[in-house]
Amino acid sequence: MKPTLLVLAAGMGSRYGGLKQVDPMGPNGETVLDYSVYDAIRAGFGRVVFIIREDFAELFRESIGARFADRIQVDYAFQKIDDLLMASACQKAG
Repeated sequence: MKPTLLVLAAGMGSRYGGLKQVDPMGPNGETVLDYSVYDAIRAGFGRVVFIIREDFAELFRESIGARFADRIQVDYAFQKIDDLLMASACQKAG
């Protein structure tokens, strides 16, 4: 069984001023995530799961996921602030 790369990419980039996950930074427009997924493919990973906010799922699929769909299984999980607040409240109560 090949390993899965889990990418935590749900941050809003409020200090950065936007979604740094999809902003180009490489010489040919690569993103930081492009380098991470590329390295994972070369290392033998068979799947990547991006944990993102649901409200930018379409942008993420088009700008990041679509680039790799023919080379690695790409999946998404959605992080919701309500889920985090509930988990935090349960930890404090428990």
